[in-house]
Amino acid sequence: MSLIAVVIFTLSAASPAEAREARWQCVTYARSVSDIEIRGNAHTWWASAAGRYERGSTPAAGSVMVLRPHGRMRLGHVAMVREVVNNRQIRLNHANWSRRGMVESNVLAEDVSSNNDWSVVKVWHTPTGQLGITNYPVYGFIYSDEAEPAEPEVQVAATQVDANRVLLANYNPDSTDPIGQLIENLD
Repeated sequence: MSLIAVVIFTLSAASPAEAREARWQCVTYARSVSDIEIRGNAHTWWASAAGRYERGSTPAAGSVMVLRPHGRMRLGHVAMVREVVNNRQIRLNHANWSRRGMVESNVLAEDVSSNNDWSVVKVWHTPTGQLGITNYPVYGFIYSDEAEPAEPEVQVAATQVDANRVLLANYNPDSTDPIGQLIENLD
């Protein structure tokens, strides 16, 4: 377990007084508990993931759900999917949602879209002990496995032996080069 994961686990198990000490932003927390290495405000994550990570509309454990800016949530929100409960519910680990800077683990999010496509969700609100009343639009889910590059990276390294072969193949000794004459006589 990484040091960051230990710190996060310790903070999530801390008493309310201790938890107030640590203040997490959703992006910092999501980056630290997932394999998604994206920087910037939450609303930029969806576009930033293009070409770097697989993206889609189906939740998967370990993926990051990206909420669109909506109402007072001008910068969007990101949360790591902890578990897929069923086709309409997931459990999230996230920060800075119910209370400023607070980390929440294993909270419910529910797909409330009319097409059952995870384009709109309600998220658990800890202070009220229920799903929130706001419907939040969703960009989608960023999956932790990096996308395959469009073109494979090929690196060709010339070795010293290759360089010497080229030099020898193009070498034309003259009478003033005794070593060159010896090499030519070896053939």
